[in-house]
Amino acid sequence: MNTLTDRYLAATLRSVPVQRRDEIATELRASIEDMIEDRTGGGQDTTTAEREVLTELGNPDRLAARYADRRLQLIGPTYYLVWLRLLKLLLSFIPAIVGTVVTIVEAAEGKGFGAIGPGLVAAMQVAVQIAFWLTLTFALIERSQPTVDLPDWTVDQLPDAPVRRGIPLADTIASVVMLVLTIGYLPFQHYQSWVHATDGENIPILDPDLWSFWLPALIVVLVASVIFEVVKYRIGRWTWTLFGIKALLNVAFAVPLVWLALSDRLFNPVLAERLSWLAEADNRNALGAAIALGAAVVMVWDLIDTAVKTRRQTA
Repeated sequence: MNTLTDRYLAATLRSVPVQRRDEIATELRASIEDMIEDRTGGGQDTTTAEREVLTELGNPDRLAARYADRRLQLIGPTYYLVWLRLLKLLLSFIPAIVGTVVTIVEAAEGKGFGAIGPGLVAAMQVAVQIAFWLTLTFALIERSQPTVDLPDWTVDQLPDAPVRRGIPLADTIASVVMLVLTIGYLPFQHYQSWVHATDGENIPILDPDLWSFWLPALIVVLVASVIFEVVKYRIGRWTWTLFGIKALLNVAFAVPLVWLALSDRLFNPVLAERLSWLAEADNRNALGAAIALGAAVVMVWDLIDTAVKTRRQTA
């Protein structure tokens, strides 16, 4: 008769070494019968007792793993830290290198910005391949050599404590990137904007007359801001001197921008020929007021935020 106990034994024994199956079968069956007998002795039905005993023993595959002394895990504790350290190391540079090389090759073939996509795809594919093959290798090592004498950990392996900086590198990089993009856009829009005349000729967004003084002056302020960001990061924390320089740079950029926007001197007058809504003075004034207000709010908010940071770091 194919009882629940027989089925449980069969499911368990199929995953244990052949040479130990008879021994394990005898031991396990005796244990099950004893547990059932204990329950029926208390007045429980035999069928119910058998079902509850087998439920208590749990998944037969897990039980078989315990009998066979086999770990149910991909990477066990023996090699886990080595695997993790090596995985982080390989993922930190190999995908980036492959992605950069693919992007350069694609760009050399004339794909322009379209070369970025294949580079990102290649980097992700390499990352997946590294994770898969490295994990598979360590899983095989774990099972073929379950015990190994790895070097003992010592205090000499402790890394240096990171220095707490008041100026995070990520913030500095973000600020420099935004400033450089702004500097690049000012001449770029003069030769390539999103507005074109009926004959296809480019129409600059900003008034070309501003190149006589105001745009070069603003570029100088932006370049000085880039230098300031680098110097600020090297110092490592805010000081009231840095705050004062930051305030001067903000005012030097925001005040001319606000004045040009409010006096209707910021945008190219030729834009009105292609954008009919700019032909009306009220619309231009509203746009200029919005730009001026935005610039003023950003400047004031940045100065308040900087003042708070400076006070905290100089207290």
